[in-house]
Amino acid sequence: MDIKISDSIKYIGVNDYDIDLFESQYMLEKGMAYNSYVIIDEKIAVCDSVDKIAYERWEKNLEEALGGRTPDYLIVHHLEPDHSYGIEQFAKKYPNAKLIMTANALRMLPQFADVDAARVTAVKEKDELSLGEHTLTFFTAPMVHWPEVMVSYDSKDGVLFSADAFGKFGTVDADEGWSCEARRYYFNIVGKYGKQVQALLKKAEALDIRVICPLHGPILTDTIPEVMKLYNTWSAYEPEDRGVFIACASIHGNTLEAAEKMKEILEKKGCPRVAMADLCREDMAESVEDGFRHSVLLCMASSYDGGVFAPMSDYIHHLKHKAFQNRKVALVENTSWAPSAIRTMKAEFEAMQNITILDKTVSIKTRLTEENIKELEELADLIIENV
Repeated sequence: MDIKISDSIKYIGVNDYDIDLFESQYMLEKGMAYNSYVIIDEKIAVCDSVDKIAYERWEKNLEEALGGRTPDYLIVHHLEPDHSYGIEQFAKKYPNAKLIMTANALRMLPQFADVDAARVTAVKEKDELSLGEHTLTFFTAPMVHWPEVMVSYDSKDGVLFSADAFGKFGTVDADEGWSCEARRYYFNIVGKYGKQVQALLKKAEALDIRVICPLHGPILTDTIPEVMKLYNTWSAYEPEDRGVFIACASIHGNTLEAAEKMKEILEKKGCPRVAMADLCREDMAESVEDGFRHSVLLCMASSYDGGVFAPMSDYIHHLKHKAFQNRKVALVENTSWAPSAIRTMKAEFEAMQNITILDKTVSIKTRLTEENIKELEELADLIIENV
């Protein structure tokens, strides 16, 4: 794919249009990009390799970009297998090339590639590598989202090679905006490490960044200010939108009917934004994204086996694992004989950081009644007060 970053920085990544599941858990509708770059200067640096499924195409792209020259360096920003499969092959093909990575990456390298450690230079914070006109400055980014991660900044062209930061699901040429799939990517892959992302953002503030080259998704230019703003909001665990996300887990359809009624009530009352998902059918990763996106989370679920229906239990587990915090939560249960969903959900949310559980709850006994609708109206008023 012909993507020009600058006169001397070339894109050599690979789009996989066929993959439908990333990391064996995230559904993909528009494939995935495995990005890699090469800087052509007095010395040549290749920035990262790719996944096994993309290796042969990447190798061809690299050879074409080199035009007969030989690379001097392979910069390893991140060792995860979708970026590191080609390390060992690269080292064999170019025996005089050096590998550049963090000390943490060097310690982990034998897990991913058989490469002589003598060929590796371990860099630390603000170390520099001169290629000629281009000088790369390295910044460590531990736990964004692995411990060995670093990013690098090219001062000549103002390019930040950002590893997995600022990436998204989808191919480079996917016909869609950045934020939706970047949000789903962030909260499900990077989201647990907000503190570490904040630290990286502070480092980025001091740089004149004109281009961001992530390891997944499109190269970013004009939208960088908005991207940085969103990343700051997301990593601070602040809601992006004032509004309500209704997460519903219904066994026989009665709870789903109540959730749809609640959505209608909230919209009629002028709630600024209302989104809803049936956890039994919809993408879990997208529901996690929506939980983080909104200022209020409304969980509506059936009682089940003395606890809460499994799709809701699974959802709350995912939120907890991704450090869900700084939100208002409202709870509604459905029960036929032994109410247990509110109690179970409440205990889970109370174990999270800075979660306010609204005092008003609603317990429905199988079918939605007129009295239940009145209770939902009252809960809706309280939710809107807290949006």
